Amino acid sequence: MPLVSTGELVSAAAAGGQGVAAFNVITLEHAEAIAAGAERAGRPAILQISENAVKFHGGRLTAIAAATAAVARASDAPLSLHLDHVESPGLLRAADGEGFSSVMFDASKLSYGANVAATSEAVVWGHARGIWIEAELGKVGGKDGEPPLGAHAPGVRTDPAEAVAYVRDTGVDALAVAVGSSHAMTDRTAALDHELIGALRRAVPVPLVLHGSSGVPDAEIRQAVAAGMVKINVGTALNTAFTGAARAFLAADTKTVDPRKYLVPAREAMTGTVAAFLKVISG
Repeated sequence: MPLVSTGELVSAAAAGGQGVAAFNVITLEHAEAIAAGAERAGRPAILQISENAVKFHGGRLTAIAAATAAVARASDAPLSLHLDHVESPGLLRAADGEGFSSVMFDASKLSYGANVAATSEAVVWGHARGIWIEAELGKVGGKDGEPPLGAHAPGVRTDPAEAVAYVRDTGVDALAVAVGSSHAMTDRTAALDHELIGALRRAVPVPLVLHGSSGVPDAEIRQAVAAGMVKINVGTALNTAFTGAARAFLAADTKTVDPRKYLVPAREAMTGTVAAFLKVISG
């Protein structure tokens, strides 16, 4: 199936009062598991490659992007390709021509004014090429070794009035907001600020994005989607399933040296995790 655009998937989910899941790709096995999980669940999905994943591949985007796009095109599920948490302007521009229909440009570490200026430039560049741009306002902790942050920590939560101004001044197509989730959580104990989600949904005219959803329980995800979150990002939960299965295999069989022997159960465990999240997020 040809690649679907992220904007199309997000718009369809928003119109139907549903969420659409975006899963992080690090290796070819990730892409294969996400595609297989989407087929198993009968749901669309977004395959996203982060700037950190590109760094893992030696800073070269083309190979992992081409492999991921090839897996997506071979799938029967509607899948899109998204470049995630891009801080480098050079990597942003590298997205053009690699199959990406969307980019999350992350200027959240900058001051508010610098964030607006940098993101506005990214939006102008992206829209000229038909690329949908997501941005982040607020601080979702836990990335790159940062500690997780609670929904009520001072200065962390996304302010609805500021979000309205930010979307207006940047022209972004979607907004990732800080409402209590955190990147890199390996246990599902995050408690979201659902009152804030509702306020943001009422105020902000573009789809809302939840980062760090691996640590959010199913019931909290369902409630967040019902309140107006649309694009739901999942990464660490895939790695937990994959690594757990590989570790269990190698603990039971200490003589195996063929990586295919443990990559098969690891990929299957990740596939099951993808399918389970899709059924929660997409309804």
